Amino acid sequence: MSGVAGKRGPGRPKGSPNKLSRDIKQAVIEAFEQAGGKDYLARQAKENPQAFMTLLGKVLPTQITGDPDNPVVTRIETVVVDAGPDAQD
Repeated sequence: MSGVAGKRGPGRPKGSPNKLSRDIKQAVIEAFEQAGGKDYLARQAKENPQAFMTLLGKVLPTQITGDPDNPVVTRIETVVVDAGPDAQD
């Protein structure tokens, strides 16, 4: 910041991306495409599932909202099976 007092310029318009962030995002997209795009991600899901799941957690929406007229229903069932007289503990 300079030592000159007074009104500052308008700066970057609200909501416009930072140029550095935009450039980095574009570079990542280009590298992704060069690495194989969807095929690369599918391979990483198999070869590096922990890293892939971390990535998935970052790109999925953090909040899921439902339809109030059709709420999501969770049902838990417990099934008891008689193993018969030959079963071991």
